[in-house]
Amino acid sequence: MPEIASEKELHDEVDLIGLRAHATAVGLVQLCNELCHAGILDKDAIGRIKTAIAKEISLTRPRSAARGEYEKALRKRLDALFAGKMHFTEGDPRTVN
Repeated sequence: MPEIASEKELHDEVDLIGLRAHATAVGLVQLCNELCHAGILDKDAIGRIKTAIAKEISLTRPRSAARGEYEKALRKRLDALFAGKMHFTEGDPRTVN
C-alpha cells in the first residue's frame, strides 16, 4: 500500500470514500480486539492506532475547543471504547471531560 504524504491527505481520502460511518468504526474496534486476543497486536500497536484516530478526529475539532483539553478528552474516550467500557451512543465526544 503506498504511503499517503500527510495526515490531511489521508483524512481527505477517507472522507472521499465515506469511511466515517459508525459501522466502520465499530468494525475497526472489533478487528483490533480480535487481533489482540490472537496475539497479533500488542498494546503499543493499539496505542498507535488510537493515536492515528485521535489525530484524524482532531483535524475537525471545533475552533472553540482548546486543543490540549480536546485531545485529552478524546484520548480518554478512545481508551474507554477500546477497553469495552463504553458504547458509541454515549453522548457527544466533543463534550467528554
